[in-house]
Amino acid sequence: MTRIELAKKGIITEEVKLVAKDEGITPEQLSADIASGVSVISINNNHKIKPIGIGRNLRTKINANIGTSKDKISIDEEMEKLDVLIKYGADAVMDLSTGGPIKELRRMMLKKSTIAVGTVPIYEAVVRTAEQKGSIAKMTPDELFKVIEEHAEEGVDFVTVHSGLTMRAVERLKREGRILDIVSRGGSFLLEWMIYNEKENPLFEQYDRLLDIAYKYDMTLSLGDGMRPGCIADATDRTQIEELLTLGELRDLAVEKNVQVIIEGPGHVPLNQVELNVRLEKEICKGAPFYVLGPLVTDIGMGYDHITAAIGGAIAGAAGADFLCYVTPSEHIRLPSIEDVKEGVIVSKLAAHAADIAKGIKGAIDKDIKMAKCRKALDWNGQIALSLNPDKVKAWRAEVPPTETEVCSMCGEFCAIRTVERALKKK
Repeated sequence: MTRIELAKKGIITEEVKLVAKDEGITPEQLSADIASGVSVISINNNHKIKPIGIGRNLRTKINANIGTSKDKISIDEEMEKLDVLIKYGADAVMDLSTGGPIKELRRMMLKKSTIAVGTVPIYEAVVRTAEQKGSIAKMTPDELFKVIEEHAEEGVDFVTVHSGLTMRAVERLKREGRILDIVSRGGSFLLEWMIYNEKENPLFEQYDRLLDIAYKYDMTLSLGDGMRPGCIADATDRTQIEELLTLGELRDLAVEKNVQVIIEGPGHVPLNQVELNVRLEKEICKGAPFYVLGPLVTDIGMGYDHITAAIGGAIAGAAGADFLCYVTPSEHIRLPSIEDVKEGVIVSKLAAHAADIAKGIKGAIDKDIKMAKCRKALDWNGQIALSLNPDKVKAWRAEVPPTETEVCSMCGEFCAIRTVERALKKK
């Protein structure tokens, strides 16, 4: 039985008890939330990792993307990125490889990763088709589903599938128009296939087939937003909402068939529409866990898009988004370096943490209170230990060492904390 089936039958597993204890909620509540599809524990039956929960009343989780392209292929570097993103606190990793030994890299990630692993199977299916047949349009639905089943059998915990990108949505895109039509890579592959073959999206048309694969391995479906806005001017338009309505229907079918599901969301969204997008997803998709890319709140942040995404991610998380996909400084420019991955994870963790404080997640503010107490005590070792990047803090403090060791080099002898404490002690 899948996790949803067990939860529907009122069977509380050791896995549920472990996650509930970690999150500070009751196992009964978590089990009920899994049964109703508002929370998931995303682990494939063939992958043994520590379970984490994503969804209602749980800490906001983050995902980090890595992977090769035709222009840069280094399995060693990707494995190092995996080590780095785990070290700095990512809760899941997605392999987005489109070049080199894709299968080998994925298998190595699954073997090495201690966190949930996700993929976008259509990437590999398209690469294979392009190599063997010369055109994406020549891919058959059977070839696509074969790759999906391979990923599931190997132990992939969640897969992005753009099942909501339908012919109807494509027609609306043509009719309504956008500045940037489609920026989703998986969405663009499907659009090309659908137009050239004049056929419906197989991930929509054969959705039951997809559910059967996911059910067999208890693999979570991440229903992708192929029509997500690629710039803030296109955000929350009718094309995006058209797809979201379809995703809501597909979510219902998945929960009915006892398959765990999360919903992917934008993308590029102006600040004033971030909360609206979360509320729309939660209403249309009946509270299903919401997985957002950022969202990026401005389009001019090249080189700093990890920051534009963290701004949007904090607001989205505070509004109820459950899962943030990190963005690195090199987004829109190149594959991320190891340093980019580290920076992306850290700022995304900060966004998620800020969101958890705003949501009132149990224990979220505890580390902040500890940090404040360490600052009052001028306890530098404590402050460094509580930071998300202790090595950076330690190195920066050493660059300009203060004359007096208990303060910092910005205020020095005029340290506000020490000044006030000295004054308050005077009788």
